Amino acid sequence: MTDQLDLTVSGPDLTEALVNLQSVSGTEEKLADTIETALAAYPHLKVFRHGNTVVARTDIGRDERIVVAGHIDTVPVNDNLPARRADGLIHGLGACDMKGGLAVGLRLAATLPEPNRDVTYVFYDCEEVEAERNGLFKLTRSNPELLEGVFAVVMEPSNAVVEAGCQGTMRVEVTTRGERAHSARSWMGVNAIHAAGEILARLAAYEPRRVPIDGLEYREGLNAVGIHGGVAGNVVPDVCTVEVNYRFAPSRSEAEAEAHLREVFDGFDVVVTDSAPGGLPGLERPAAAAFLQVVGGDPKPKFGWTDVARFSMLGVPAVNYGPGDPLYAHKQDEFVPEAEIEQCEQRLRAWLTA
Repeated sequence: MTDQLDLTVSGPDLTEALVNLQSVSGTEEKLADTIETALAAYPHLKVFRHGNTVVARTDIGRDERIVVAGHIDTVPVNDNLPARRADGLIHGLGACDMKGGLAVGLRLAATLPEPNRDVTYVFYDCEEVEAERNGLFKLTRSNPELLEGVFAVVMEPSNAVVEAGCQGTMRVEVTTRGERAHSARSWMGVNAIHAAGEILARLAAYEPRRVPIDGLEYREGLNAVGIHGGVAGNVVPDVCTVEVNYRFAPSRSEAEAEAHLREVFDGFDVVVTDSAPGGLPGLERPAAAAFLQVVGGDPKPKFGWTDVARFSMLGVPAVNYGPGDPLYAHKQDEFVPEAEIEQCEQRLRAWLTA
């Protein structure tokens, strides 16, 4: 039986209900069913379903169309369900990332039958896992026309402040190779783990760039995030792999990022295991300027990767804007302030009705 969602309750109340509808990545079908059922009740919306991604669109012939998007999945449960409310905060799995933003998007979809721009609302699955499973990514392949617009707002937590663009991200495996030997006769082999010391030394000495774009400063980062090697307690290892994550400014393409990493680790075997481009802020675009004028505040660069980049690849400028502190995303004690949920909704509503 599908749970019922009342999209006319307050944003904080809806957030609490959404937190209590568990939707760990890969298990979002129940929540997607519930969202689809709730939105289908509104005659001003045309509702589409693609896997566990739900798209709802107004179609009233406005001159512009914008997109409001948010993911419905969370990281795994960490003894942080059900939701708990105290001191103006909603605690619980996904409260910050991003059931609060999801509540804002759903309430806008339900309660704005005649916005000043046509709006496409996208509620998608599998954002927290591998890129190829991401519901928005799948939609860019199957129905890119559903994502067309002059501007997009991705409701990732941003402390209710506009965070423009996003960093690109690339993971590589940097491998050293040696020769196995008995550790009692180590001179007969070559220790691959010892050889990895040069990789770590290059990382420790690396000076990341600070890159200005549209008046924002993006800070890059290059870090070891894992190391694997060893055969047994009495064997000199013949292979050692250091996993490295590179966060790069959106002015650098994936090809340029890869070329840079191969230069940094020249002489070693480098294999790219995961990659996603950054998203340029696009704040000079008229639609973005209009949004900033209504929302107010000083925009900040996004440190981290978000699906803003997917819109950038489609030629749609996009920003991150949602309730919650991203520093608490994925933490056991994550929370979202009720006041930020209401603030984000009020400002987006003003933008779409001005």
